[in-house]
Amino acid sequence: MADTIAAIATAMTASGIGIIRMSGPESRKIVKKVYRSKGGRKQIEKEPSHTIHYGFIYDGEEEIDEVLVMLMDGPKSYTGEDTVEIDCHGGILAMKRVLETVIKYGARPAEPGEYTKRAFLNGRIDLSQAEAVIDVINAKNEYALKSSLNQLKGSVQKVIKEIRERIIYQIAYIESALDDPEHISIDGYGETLEKEVAVQKSRIERLLETAGEGKMMKEGIKTVILGKPNAGKSSLMNLLVGEERAIVTDIAGTTRDILEEAIVLHGISLRMIDTAGIRDTEDRVEQIGVGRAKEYAKDADLILYVVDSSIPLDENDEEIISMLEDKKAVILLNKTDLETVVSEESLRKRMNHPVIPVSAKEKQGIDVLEQKIKEMFFEGELSFNDEVYITNIRHKTALEDAKKSLELVENSIAMQMPEDFFSIDLMNAYESLGSIIGEFVGEDLVNEIFSKFCTGK
Repeated sequence: MADTIAAIATAMTASGIGIIRMSGPESRKIVKKVYRSKGGRKQIEKEPSHTIHYGFIYDGEEEIDEVLVMLMDGPKSYTGEDTVEIDCHGGILAMKRVLETVIKYGARPAEPGEYTKRAFLNGRIDLSQAEAVIDVINAKNEYALKSSLNQLKGSVQKVIKEIRERIIYQIAYIESALDDPEHISIDGYGETLEKEVAVQKSRIERLLETAGEGKMMKEGIKTVILGKPNAGKSSLMNLLVGEERAIVTDIAGTTRDILEEAIVLHGISLRMIDTAGIRDTEDRVEQIGVGRAKEYAKDADLILYVVDSSIPLDENDEEIISMLEDKKAVILLNKTDLETVVSEESLRKRMNHPVIPVSAKEKQGIDVLEQKIKEMFFEGELSFNDEVYITNIRHKTALEDAKKSLELVENSIAMQMPEDFFSIDLMNAYESLGSIIGEFVGEDLVNEIFSKFCTGK
């Protein structure tokens, strides 16, 4: 933390502008050594904070690049430290030369995520907000972006702090009563505590209920395409992806392995998985593909069951239908441009899943499918005004631990255990929740989290 760090904050590719960021106590002294204003008149180290200055970067007497220099003194900066950003031309060589120059005059190369790590360690943001930074960068759809931005603003921090405040109040009351029983009575306190624990446990449960949708927001809906061979699964996959990714032929069994592609429909990410056609076969390679298709279907968030409307249902269809029990699924009645022998009505009678007539060949029905998927997940729309979505597995685990601790408190109350038993489990819940926002976490975990960031962020 005593070092002044430097890194290229923009992508290492040819672009209109490149940003070299410095943070630390020597930032102004270093930029003084390398910066010259036009005409050499300006003493940049004396300029006020949050100002921008036009000039040049020099290594000794060698001019490196024409730049804009932004000064931001701590604590009003991203890291909470004195920060200098140098906006240079966006060529790879130009950025590297400017970075090498500031390192030569006293900065050291920043480690991955070190700027955000310093912001956390300096108290500018908590750990949940720091993790939201990388989620904003990696967001693959508009829902994931909105959720991450909400967390960056402190939505998770706010609700966690509220729950912890109620828990620590109860802990303080119990400890005070045990220390001073003459003035603070705990007669009948178990009933009062039981009500408070129920309220806070309910709040934690509501957060945990959002974790499934949060995971899909962040990673995408795992969508498996099932059907008999030659039903049109690969054609559908190509149509949704927008390019010829899967091989399409009239030969049944062409697809033998798993093909996965990521697409975005109406702001929702789908991890599309094309699978081998489900059928009994003597071909050993195709058998492996069919086995994989069944395994992927077990873990799917959504199954698209493609039915060839031009041929009757058979035992292979019956097997697929049995796989759809207790799963979110959409039945796609494909090849509706041909003479049909399987009707939409007959499929609706067989299954409690939406049935959509489509033609992958004629590109018909796809817009209806897209809207149906949006309705099936997130109740059609997502509102980020008040709702907090848990998108981080670490946060989910901590919430589960806190819930278990509160359940132990309830058990202790029911068994009329001594009050100090309540305190132990209440404190465990308090610490589990604290790990979400960065309290009660070890250095190893902090280092692991920030090592996943890119250099310069």
